[in-house]
Amino acid sequence: MNFQILYSLIIFCLAFVTSTYAAISPEIYWKVKLPNTQIPKVIKHFLPQSEDDIRELKQDKTNTKEKVYYGLHQHGILVYHVATEDEIRDIKKEIPSKNEFQQVTEISRARSDLQDDFLYKPYFLEKELAKGKVINLPSFKNKNDAPFLTRQFVESIPFSLKKILEILNHFSIDSSSKDAQTIEETIKFCEEIEVKHKEKKSCATSLESMVDFSLSMLGSNNIVAITTEVQGETPMLQKYTIQEVQQIGDGDNMVCHKLNYAYAVHFCHVGGRTMTFAVSMIGADGTKVKAISVCHKDTSLWNPRGLPFVVLKLKPGTTPICHFLQDDQIVFIPSKETTNYAI
Repeated sequence: MNFQILYSLIIFCLAFVTSTYAAISPEIYWKVKLPNTQIPKVIKHFLPQSEDDIRELKQDKTNTKEKVYYGLHQHGILVYHVATEDEIRDIKKEIPSKNEFQQVTEISRARSDLQDDFLYKPYFLEKELAKGKVINLPSFKNKNDAPFLTRQFVESIPFSLKKILEILNHFSIDSSSKDAQTIEETIKFCEEIEVKHKEKKSCATSLESMVDFSLSMLGSNNIVAITTEVQGETPMLQKYTIQEVQQIGDGDNMVCHKLNYAYAVHFCHVGGRTMTFAVSMIGADGTKVKAISVCHKDTSLWNPRGLPFVVLKLKPGTTPICHFLQDDQIVFIPSKETTNYAI
């Protein structure tokens, strides 16, 4: 009898915990699951601010000003080591991209000159991260304003190519529009990576699923979550002077990139063997940036025809390759202590 009572009590507690997690807000979910790191501003800014906000979203499916939210680069990610032969050929021939969103990818930004000098080099070596160094960089702001929705809400909406028409109808999107094409491309991208890289890459459709994936990938809740922070508006390209470089991670990390969609969806992946730096800089116009730079230690499996090797004239596996992250890209790093990275 006592065993039956104990068993019933355990089942009740598990059910209570499950229902509680399902009902709490994304912000509380983060605090419970990742108690040792604050929510980055770029996440907090796009969370529903109250129960009334969530209720309004549920009642009015089209209350957002935009149908689909776009960042400055295709898919909202930097595809640094998977550039195709066709992309490299297009760069060398200076052929305009067929897709207007590709014109602002890292590839098109480097297209101006592949011989010796670049207006902006999207990839660089660790030695370039030095105090006093002056570098040309574009805006660190991705400008993707897609809001986070609760897990309960997004799981009530399909996220599958098989139900693309139902998704478009839900958001009142014309099936022949550019927004419809973007929705389809993003879902296709996510479905393909789920099939090919199920254990290392995933698309998080809510903050809760992002948190869960970080825990499964990094194996600990003792994690620091950091992002690039920008103080002031920035033009597309200007000179920045590095004022301070702080190494904040050496080992595995996880990075989440915001995608183009009707609400906040992130492509998350394990960065592998990396060194992560916080780089304080000031722009020519006075813009202050605390940029996150990731240096990949092992590039031996990268596409040898990829853009990093074209830019740096290197071969895979020879030396670490670094790049900066825009302000909507979140880095999760295992840490023994939480550090303040505010500007």
